[in-house]
Amino acid sequence: MSGSQNAGRKSKWRRLEKYVCVACKKEQSFCWSCPCGFMICWGCMKENYWGMSCNGILWTCPDCGAIRSFGND
Repeated sequence: MSGSQNAGRKSKWRRLEKYVCVACKKEQSFCWSCPCGFMICWGCMKENYWGMSCNGILWTCPDCGAIRSFGND
């Protein structure tokens, strides 16, 4: 596709305007997020990693139970 044909298409990936961690309540430049609205920053994820991931590749959203990827697959 040329640039003009691709201009109206939505990207599969979207970056949110702002991230607010649900654990520390601070605005962050990046958070891991779930479609249900749960967001967690790097510091809080590191602190709670033991309960959210068992393999380092996937994490489980504590709000809805969805299995999410860290993006390193």
